[in-house]
Amino acid sequence: MMKTKCTIVKIGGGVINNEAALFEFLKAFSAIDFPKLLVHGGGKIASQLSADLGQEVLLINGRRVTTEDGLKVSTMVYSGLINTSICAKLFAFGCTAIGLSGADANVIESTKRPAIPIDYGFAGDIRKVNGGVLNAFIQNDLCPVLCSITHDGNGQLLNTNADTIVAQVAIAMSEFYEVDLFYCFEKPGVLIDADDNESVIDKIDQKKYEVLQEENVISEGMIPKLHNCFQALKSGVQQVRIGDVNCMEDQDGGTVLKLEI
Repeated sequence: MMKTKCTIVKIGGGVINNEAALFEFLKAFSAIDFPKLLVHGGGKIASQLSADLGQEVLLINGRRVTTEDGLKVSTMVYSGLINTSICAKLFAFGCTAIGLSGADANVIESTKRPAIPIDYGFAGDIRKVNGGVLNAFIQNDLCPVLCSITHDGNGQLLNTNADTIVAQVAIAMSEFYEVDLFYCFEKPGVLIDADDNESVIDKIDQKKYEVLQEENVISEGMIPKLHNCFQALKSGVQQVRIGDVNCMEDQDGGTVLKLEI
C-alpha cells in the first residue's frame, strides 16, 4: 500500500535571524499540504543573549560548548522565544502548529555526549525519536514544530544539533510516511564555491558525495549536514533537498540528494 507523503523541513539560523526571510519561509511552509513537520535551531540568538548576560560563548571546531548556564539560555531561546514565535506566525498563515521540545511527550530522548575526547558540556546525542507520538499529533491535524532541546529520560535537558534531529525525525517518520526531507537555509543549495550563489550542485549521490569530500570541494560546515542527509537516505527517507525557501516550491530548485541518481 502506498504511503502518504510527509514533508519534514529544517530551518537554518540564517533564515530565523532575518525577519523578511523568515516571513517568506513560514508563508511557503504553511502552504505545504499536511502532513508536515518543522525543526529549528537558533544558535545565533542564543549566543547573543549569552553575551548580553556576560556569559562566555565557547566553540570547539565550530561546535558550541553548552555550559550549565548556556543550557538555560538555549532552553529559554529555542523552546521559548523562537519556538513559540514560529508557532504564532504559522497560525497567522492558517497552519495550526504545536511547539515541542524533545522533553514534551517524550518525543526525543538523548544521552549526554561523553567528555572524551572533547567535552561539549550538556550536548545530547539522540537515542530515540518517538515517531508514534509525532504521528498522533499529525493525525489530529497538528503540525509539530520541534526545537533542538532534548532530554535524557532522567530529568536532564540537553542541547542537540538541529541537523541531526531532523534527520533522525525523518527516519522515524518514514515508518508511517513517504518522507521528503528539506534543509532550508539562506543559500540556494550546496555550492562548489561558498561565495558564489550561482555554483549550485544540482544533484549529489553517495559516490559524488565521497568524491566531493576527497577533493575538498564542499565546505567543512556542509559536511556534517550531508552526512546526516545520507544517513537518512540509507534509513528509509525517499529524498533530501538542500536550498533556500524557493526549493520547497520549485521541484528543480536547490540540491537534490539520493543514494543513486
